Formats: sequence, structure tokens, C-alpha cells
Amino acid sequence: MSTYSAKPSEVTKKWLIIDADGVVLGRLASRIAMILRGKNKTIFTPHIDTGDHVVVINAAKVKLTGKKLTKKVYHRHTGFPGGIKTDTPETILNGKHPERVIEKAVERMMPKESPLAKGQLTKLRVYAGTEHPHEAQKPEVYNFAAANPKNKRA
Repeated sequence: MSTYSAKPSEVTKKWLIIDADGVVLGRLASRIAMILRGKNKTIFTPHIDTGDHVVVINAAKVKLTGKKLTKKVYHRHTGFPGGIKTDTPETILNGKHPERVIEKAVERMMPKESPLAKGQLTKLRVYAGTEHPHEAQKPEVYNFAAANPKNKRA
């Protein structure tokens, strides 16, 4: 008996749409990372891109548990001396680009320094509102909030 290894020509990619309204950020990000990598499929092969395309809507309405909304701190650096900048999820979600919270959470759950993971991240599209330009791809609705009662917060 030999181990099955998927070939790129055998992989079929679907489009999934996930509504992030009231959903817990960490649980959502880990499920999206799993779908992007293709680990939810039986044909998963670590060195082949077997994942699906994911469209996330209502990213501005995602929830964080506990005091993470105000106490968690994101650091970034401008590249200049003394150029470290800090933000909280609250300022990012209320700011100009609230979809970046989900994008960075998913990016940090993907394999590091991998060209394959960078290619898989290009299949993630996040939108702050309910409108998205991917109706032509006929995305299937993935009801993440109903999968587990812990996935959604009031």
C-alpha cells in the first residue's frame, strides 16, 4: 500500500463565502487557514496547493473574547530608527482598514517563510462590509457560526 500524493491537475478549487458577523476571531482565522491549505480535504498533500478560495464578508463585525479588544497590542516597524508603531484591535477595527485584523490573524496561522503559503494566502479575500465582487465565481456559503456554539458571540 502506498501513500496517496495529489497532483496539481487533480485538485478542484471551490469558492467559499464566510460571514464574520459576531464570530470569534481566533476560531475563524484557524478555520480559514485550514481551508486555504486544504487540510479539510481527504486529498491533502503538504507540498501541493489543495486549498479553496475564501471570501470573508463583514470583517468589521468580528468579535474578540475577553479584554483582547483593548489589551492586545500589534507591533509593526516602519524601517526607520525609532519607527516602531503599536495598535490595538479596537483602533484597527474602527479605522480605515478593519479587514486587516482577519488578514494578519490568518497570515500568522500559515506556515512561515514558505512560498507555498504565500501563494495560498492570495486566495483569501476579506471585505469590511457585505458587498464583494466575486458573485461570478458562484461561492458556496460556509456557515462557520453554526458549526459550534462557541464560534459566535452576541
